[in-house]
Amino acid sequence: MFEQVAALIAEHERLQDELADPALHADAARAKRVNRRYAELSKIKAAHEQWQQLGDDLEAARELAREDEVFAEEVPEIEAQLADAQEKVRRLLIPRDPDDARDVILEIKGGEGGAESALFGADLLRMYLHYAESKGWKTEILERDESDLGGFKNVQVAIKANASDPAQGAWAHLKYEGGVHRVQRVPVTESQGRIHTSTTGVLVYPEVDEPEEIEINQNDLKIDVYRSSGPGGQSVNTTDSAVRITHVPSGIVVAMQNEKSQLQNREAAMRVLRARLLAKQQEEAAAEASVHRSSQIRTMDRSERIRTYNFPENRIADHRTGYKAYNLDQVMNGALDQVIESCIRADEESRLAELGQ
Repeated sequence: MFEQVAALIAEHERLQDELADPALHADAARAKRVNRRYAELSKIKAAHEQWQQLGDDLEAARELAREDEVFAEEVPEIEAQLADAQEKVRRLLIPRDPDDARDVILEIKGGEGGAESALFGADLLRMYLHYAESKGWKTEILERDESDLGGFKNVQVAIKANASDPAQGAWAHLKYEGGVHRVQRVPVTESQGRIHTSTTGVLVYPEVDEPEEIEINQNDLKIDVYRSSGPGGQSVNTTDSAVRITHVPSGIVVAMQNEKSQLQNREAAMRVLRARLLAKQQEEAAAEASVHRSSQIRTMDRSERIRTYNFPENRIADHRTGYKAYNLDQVMNGALDQVIESCIRADEESRLAELGQ
């Protein structure tokens, strides 16, 4: 398992020399990629050095224990530390998703349940915004379509971690959120106090780092402008500032009306279009290469029911990992770490099993 470490450490040294070259930083996109890879390899190098040091410490403790029983008491403790260090290196050697360091565009869409689904969409948005805040990430609402009761039929938010370490990236954590989220509670519109089950969909796309990364032929775009409207169809301005962009070859349609400026709405729509095109390209490549495993946590099937939020029982349950806890009130306030960590760990286990490690 550790044979590949030597090659990775050699790569780390090459990247260190490359980062010291001023010429690299003339290309911002390449500099970002090199920094991300360097940060990833730095963690492997540090973990491997710790594992080696503990190995040396254990050998020394065993040798001294032959002469002094006091040192024998240290052996079991060092053995446990060595096992933990080895496991850490093993997990760091799992090939990372190349998009882990990317920022994301997250979209919440109403599903079954009408007004209640839209209200839960607003609750999910609040949950993700609080989670991002707890991570020190930046958020930007790109588009929202409000319902009459204050929910969201559709809302899109850009979440930026700007992480150099892929393990700390927004995509590394939020890619598991795509799917159908089911809520069980008494809706505000329910006069009899009955519990209803509704669903809300979440889509997550890795955001394109540089516009040039996704080549878009302007002749492939159909762009319409129209007057934006608010809840209930009321006009909210008197100019044609809303923008709808159709990418004809793929059939992807993106509409934006959140900003008062047509230019700003167009720029936001292009950001979302690039992200969707990147996701589409990756999914097609993954399907062709058959690299998506049946056990993989992040799935291309966005109709998958991934999680249930049961308000009467204050219960959160992830159906992919078996995670269950009775702290839904805290989760809805952004305490998503343990839920997402269960997805990360399950994905790592399936990757380790595939690698035979």
